Amino acid sequence: MPETFGWTEDAHAVGVYFNHQISRKLLEVTLPECLVNQFVHDHGVGFRRNAGETVNIMHVTELPDQASFSLGEDDQFPIHKPAFGNRPLTLKEYGAGVQSTELMRILSIFNPDDILQKRLRRQMENALDTMAAQAFKDPLAVLITFAPTSRTGGVWETSGTPQTLATSALTLDHCKKISAYMRDIIHVPFYADQTYTGVSSNTNIESLLDDPRAERWQQYGGKMDFMYRGEMCLTYKIRWIETNRQAAFANLAGTSTVLGESVVFGDEAVARIEALAPHLRLSSNYQGRFGTKQACAWYAILAYGSVWSNSNDGMAKIIRIASA
Repeated sequence: MPETFGWTEDAHAVGVYFNHQISRKLLEVTLPECLVNQFVHDHGVGFRRNAGETVNIMHVTELPDQASFSLGEDDQFPIHKPAFGNRPLTLKEYGAGVQSTELMRILSIFNPDDILQKRLRRQMENALDTMAAQAFKDPLAVLITFAPTSRTGGVWETSGTPQTLATSALTLDHCKKISAYMRDIIHVPFYADQTYTGVSSNTNIESLLDDPRAERWQQYGGKMDFMYRGEMCLTYKIRWIETNRQAAFANLAGTSTVLGESVVFGDEAVARIEALAPHLRLSSNYQGRFGTKQACAWYAILAYGSVWSNSNDGMAKIIRIASA
């Protein structure tokens, strides 16, 4: 039996209809296709309606390590006071639509509904991935950048806006420095499975794969509990995911002619707050032409943003590979 989908009218917007089944199906198909969006998380914020457009993401600093945690029989437990902070994110409306007409439905050989829903799905997929990528690269919050200036070295900066021109393509030696910096200098917790995650444009992935030391996913995939969508290789505890969308990660970073945009991150990198999850809406009498013009749109109210917004040890979670 074919699936039956019914549209129900929205009481708050006369002439606008929801289809919860199609909206849910749209999300089920779209979200697994996203490459960048798979690395954002809820961060435990329970959004409450009518509470304003700004949501504060709370974070807490790491508890200190000690030389020894042993206790004598009468010793008191060392009790630490956590240091809390917050980062405000502003929720905004997002969406776009597509029009169909009665003439198209009657005369077209193809079913316009199927074609247009597929295009809407792809558009929403691209939009969500672009918003997630912008949060990972936000120069006002993701402040630590690395610009490769030789095959083995580069320049670190902490202003959010790189001042150094990248004159070298990304190499495994750079990956080794980035991984060590995250582990030993700013103490970023691993993202998962004792590894960091890198998301990059084609330019940098191709440069890494030119080095025989890079482990392609076919070499280590059997040892991992899971593989990310778009995963290409592993370099010094960084699992690299490739995206070929210029709007998300450009193939050339800044004014460099050899380096593409990339980020490397650990746990607590980027959060996504939803007041209204992406869904489909139908206007059955779009532009009021006696029901001969319809429009279907995806719509959402949400926000993306990095959890932390400074470069301090134990707080910064994302490194941007960038160029002036």
